[in-house]
Amino acid sequence: MKLLQVVITFMLFAKIVFLEQSDQQEQLAEKWGFKTSDIRQLSKHEFFMPGLVDTHIHAPQYLFTGTRVDLPLLQWLTTYTFPTEAKYQDSGFAEEAYTRVVRRTLKNGTTTACYFATIHTDTSLLLAEIIDKFGQRAFVGKVCMDMNDSVPQYKEITADSVQETERFVKELLEKKYPRVQPVITPRFGPSCTEDLLCALGDLAQARDLHVQSHISENEEEVKLVENMFPAYKNYTDLYDKNKLLTSKTVMAHACYLSEEELKLFSLRGAAISHCPNSNFSLRSGVLNVRKVLEHNVKLGLGTDVAGGYSASMLDAIRKAMMASNSLQINKVNETGLTLEEAFQLATLGGSQALGLDDVIGNFEVGKEFDALLINTKASDSPFDLFSADNFEDILQKFLYLGDDRNISEVYVAGKQVVPFSSSV
Repeated sequence: MKLLQVVITFMLFAKIVFLEQSDQQEQLAEKWGFKTSDIRQLSKHEFFMPGLVDTHIHAPQYLFTGTRVDLPLLQWLTTYTFPTEAKYQDSGFAEEAYTRVVRRTLKNGTTTACYFATIHTDTSLLLAEIIDKFGQRAFVGKVCMDMNDSVPQYKEITADSVQETERFVKELLEKKYPRVQPVITPRFGPSCTEDLLCALGDLAQARDLHVQSHISENEEEVKLVENMFPAYKNYTDLYDKNKLLTSKTVMAHACYLSEEELKLFSLRGAAISHCPNSNFSLRSGVLNVRKVLEHNVKLGLGTDVAGGYSASMLDAIRKAMMASNSLQINKVNETGLTLEEAFQLATLGGSQALGLDDVIGNFEVGKEFDALLINTKASDSPFDLFSADNFEDILQKFLYLGDDRNISEVYVAGKQVVPFSSSV
């Protein structure tokens, strides 16, 4: 019943201003200036839940999501990813793909996403424009990479990469989109020179910007970084010494971080994006989530499209459970994640990882209303309910079996963004 009043409050003010029992509705209506006739009563098969937060997704890779997961990471990048991303210099090509990924993620309940774009400044700005048009909350990063011998047409000159990143940040901030922000985005250690990493770290520090990248995704990558940057103690040290490991940083994967590296993550307040679908699909590794949490490192979930073959955060929750179970089966951990913990990682955990937990992540008073209206008895629902099911059963069925057919409405900052309006 508490969620009933939340709906009214958000529709009027975009933020939660009270959480009260329904028997208080007349007094609340008088206090806050709404009519009791405005109250929307949900059926017993409907409920609101916080919006899902995807802390790591590659917008240009959506083009081949669900295909091409037959190679390990480094070979996958050079064979499929880099040639595809090189096509995004074409604005028409980019507009179609970016429109589709934003529509798809919103339809699947992703109210906030942290996107990688490509090295192309103008189409990266186009992605931000499309996100704003649809009303999604997001971080967008122009990818930076000045090393790529395998696909030479898809790399930058160091100075150009820095200059274009500065232009990207400047022009995006000048747009004053209410919920779309820039994020500094070195692709990962092997694709960047030390000079580029240093310059990007300086820019992030000078402008107080968020940072995103990848770290320790697979063992071949970790060894490559060791060989390329022998002066650094480890992969984390490479980012840290170049001012890229901060309280506004989210690093994807982190499957092979040492105790020392996890302690440094915790010390800096940096976050990890756990991308289990991708880690399984590319056979990269399994992140020990319990160990990360024990080190007090902020942690969210990511789809990592298209290394991850699903753009749905519900899939990320399910794969996080499978990853945790696999570690427990192999006696790495005594206890695994609970479904409640995995759900929290996809909502509040993601907001903490992106530094938005004072704005979104749950239904606390003062936060903005990012929410999904779930209909567990949708006409084409992929699961069945029975009279003996209690609310916990219904919620679990949705988290394990539900999909976009059960997500009837999506709200970002109190504005309904799904179903889509005719203007988008």
